[in-house]
Amino acid sequence: MNTESNKLTYLTAYPEHLQAQVRQLIANNQLAQHLHKKYPQTHAIRTDKALYQYVQDIKNAALRNGDQISKVVYDNKLHVIKNALGTHTYVSRVQGSKLKTKNEIRIASLFKTVPEEFLKMIAVHELAHLKEKAHDKAFYQLCTYMEPNYHQYELDCRLYLTQIDIFGGEVWSS
Repeated sequence: MNTESNKLTYLTAYPEHLQAQVRQLIANNQLAQHLHKKYPQTHAIRTDKALYQYVQDIKNAALRNGDQISKVVYDNKLHVIKNALGTHTYVSRVQGSKLKTKNEIRIASLFKTVPEEFLKMIAVHELAHLKEKAHDKAFYQLCTYMEPNYHQYELDCRLYLTQIDIFGGEVWSS
């Protein structure tokens, strides 16, 4: 167990009373149980092809006139604990007289075995970057437009990352 559990790295922006509740769950070794009870099942989206289709379906439902996505993959090189949950990159190229943009979304492979709600939160977050580059009010409004429970899923995903950071291992098995 990480001796710095009082830091709660992923929850620093949340109110102290919420952090205190999380510390209590950690002290009682109940954080994983809490998450598993709230989200008992994992999603079945295990391949890059299935992930691409999943993200494309969300995009088509919520961002019909958004930029096209050329690639969506699980990325083994993304180190969630030190880096990011996912990344959105775009490359602009001149082709003839037109400027073409390719958008790619990469999601950390750790999220192959989590509840669908967490995967959707990450997908929505990266899709929102198609329209809003900065993490500002407009960005989060777009996230909640695409997924009304976005903020709850983000908090619970942060709890999951806290669980991994402190105790290691997984909450859900594949």
